[in-house]
Formats: sequence, C-alpha cells, structure tokens
Amino acid sequence: MSSNDSAPSALRVVVIGAGIIGAACAIELLRDGHQVTLVEAGDPGGTQATSYGNAAWLSPASVIPMSMPGLWKKIPQYLLDKNSPLTLRWRALPALFPWLIRFLLAGASVARVEATARALTALLREAPARHRALAAEAGVPELIISHGLLYAYPNRAAFEAEALAWRLRRDNQISWKELDAQALHELAPEIGETYQFGILLEQGANCLDPGTYVAALVKHAVAQGATLLRARASGFDIQNGHLRAVLTDAGELACDRAVIAAGIHSKALAKLAGDNICMESERGYHVIVENPPFKLATPVMSGDTKIGYTSTLAGFRVAGQVELTSMPAAPDWSRADKLLQHAMAAYPALAKSAKTAVIQRWMGNRPSTTDGRPVLGQASGCAQIFHAFGHGHIGLVSGPTSGRLVADLISGRPPIIDPAPYSVTRFPWNRAGKN
Repeated sequence: MSSNDSAPSALRVVVIGAGIIGAACAIELLRDGHQVTLVEAGDPGGTQATSYGNAAWLSPASVIPMSMPGLWKKIPQYLLDKNSPLTLRWRALPALFPWLIRFLLAGASVARVEATARALTALLREAPARHRALAAEAGVPELIISHGLLYAYPNRAAFEAEALAWRLRRDNQISWKELDAQALHELAPEIGETYQFGILLEQGANCLDPGTYVAALVKHAVAQGATLLRARASGFDIQNGHLRAVLTDAGELACDRAVIAAGIHSKALAKLAGDNICMESERGYHVIVENPPFKLATPVMSGDTKIGYTSTLAGFRVAGQVELTSMPAAPDWSRADKLLQHAMAAYPALAKSAKTAVIQRWMGNRPSTTDGRPVLGQASGCAQIFHAFGHGHIGLVSGPTSGRLVADLISGRPPIIDPAPYSVTRFPWNRAGKN
C-alpha cells in the first residue's frame, strides 16, 4: 500500500514556492481539506517569479517541445548568431553540456516529440476554462481574456515549414482557422505588411497581468485558510525515510507532506529528496512599452521571430528569447533590446512612437527539463515529498491542472490525468549524487 492509500483526510502540507504552480497546488489542497503553509521568500507574483514575465498566453496549443528533430544542426548557428531566438553563452557550455545532450536526444525522433506533445496536451487541454474558473474564484475574473490567440507568418510557406509542429497539434485535437492576408489584417490591423498569413486559435486565452493574477491566487489561498510564510526553504528533516519537517531560514515547519514548487530553485531541494534532476534555466526576456499607441484585441505570436505580443494592464508586452547560460551570470539586456527592435519592425505605429516610449525590461529563469515535460509526483527518496516544477515554457498555462494533479496524488484520489508521463522515474539517470 502506498503512502497515499493510507493518507488521513486532513494533512499538514508545506508548499515551497508561491508562483503559479505553488499557488494552484495550495488552492487545490485547501479544497481537499488539508492545512496548507506556503513558503515564499519573495513577493507572490513579484518580479523574481518566472510566471511574472512570460508572454501571458494561455494556449492549449503550447504542446510543442523546444527540442525537435534536426535541432542539433542549428547549434553552431545559435552559438555564433546573437540575433537568433535561442542563444548559448560560450563560457557556460561545459556546465550545460550534460543537459544539452539530453535535451537534443529528447527531440531526436518524431516518436519522442509525439509522446511529449501528448503529455503536454493532457496538462493544457482545458487550461483556458480552468483559468477562468480559478480567476473568478479568486475575485479577479477580468484578468482572463478569451478572445483567441493569433499566429502571424510572412506567408503560407513559412507556416508550412512548421508542418510537424502543426501536425502534432492537429493529432492532439487542437483546431484552428487559417487567415489570408486580408483576414489577418482585419483581425490585427496594427501589424505590418510583412505578415501575410495567419492562424487563429479561437479556444486560446490570455492573462492581462500574470503577476497580479498570481498574487490574487495566493491572497485567495490565504483567505481560504492557508498560511503564507515569508522564508526560504533549505531542506527537509527526513528520518528513516519519513518526512518530519521542512527546514527554512525562519525555523522548522512540522508537516505530513511537502510540495517542491520553487521553479529553478527546485533542483537543489529535489536532490535532498533523492532525485538528481537534469534541469537548467532557459532564460527569457520581456520588454513592456508603457504608453503604446494601440492595444491588441488578440495577442499575436510572430512565426518568424517566435516573439509573443500581448497588451497587458502595464502596457504592450513583447516576450521571448531563450538564453542558455549559468544562473549567476548577469542579464544580457541586449536580448531585451532585440525584442524591442523586432516589435518596432512588426508594428509600424510602435516605431513611430519610439522616442516617447517608456520601456520596462525584465529577465527570468524558465525551469526546463531535458524533455520539455514538468516533474510532477512523488520524490524517489521520500514518499511524503512531491515534485511540482520544471514546467519550462508552460508554467502559467498549466498551473491549474498541475495543481489539481498534485493535490489528487497527495489526497489519494484518482488523478485528474495520468501522472506517469511526468514522474521522476522517467529519467534513467535519476539518482541523487549522479550526473
């Protein structure tokens, strides 16, 4: 019998991390009647959180892993071309090498990326509806907008060049509408004439302010009975394989279960729980134009640059880039500047107002596993510790389903989706202390 089979109806659960994943876990655990403590050193929804700074998309179509067949051929280009949407810093290459090799292998065959797309689809299929429900429950329904999502391409040929990605979406019951140049510009009149073909994902949604949204979810969890402890978790008190407490810089927290939902910082905590996760930061950047000359009715992803454009409460957000480097390395703000350059090229009105624009810049660390799937489920070294991290590019959108799955596993109820594709046991090299 597993620990979940004999779990009492009410447990003391410590959730480490109050980003979108931790907040969703806390709300779902409270729904099941557990006592929940959220441990977070920073401000919930603050700039230190990865979920603060993404493109604010809630897309069921975000099921395509970063590693795809043939990617290895482009690595030299990425190392040399600073204008590439994916860059690697030379100095970090030796440390990143184990992750990079496994990352490339994860996308080496169509069969492998098909499996990952299926796994991600299970997490994202109902995401817009779940976010609408969660936002309404937290008293901020206005933060979730359901006007669809738009992919803009220079021409149909550019869209067809991504045939595998769109086939994977189609195979996972994701539908869309094709737009010719006239229909594209009727829907997005602000975009320049460079773009002549579009794909409209009608079931997609977006968030008007991810930081405010996450803060509202944490506030809602506290209103429902959770305790928010402003502290940094450093480890666990595990005796004879059984969890006794979570260790923090504010003291020990006695508990029956713990959830590791600390984003990129989860790697060190997971190791203490018996799992050596090959996970690195895929740095992302964004810029916000505070006083834009327009507001997009529908968020846009440019097919050629892979940059997301979204109108938020703070202004016009331009988000993208993947930068692979060491965690302590200083931000390369030229990456953010390139985002702004692309935005001005794509939106002529933005270029005209550039001299008076007020710009915010941000950088965050996407916690990315080698195969593009999050790690959800029990730790190898202690059955009372649960992983909930490694969501990479899908943290915000997958938050509600990830939270429900973790709560199901802790509560011993039938899980909302099959947890096997996200289990730490899928990594053949996984053991604390191994590389």
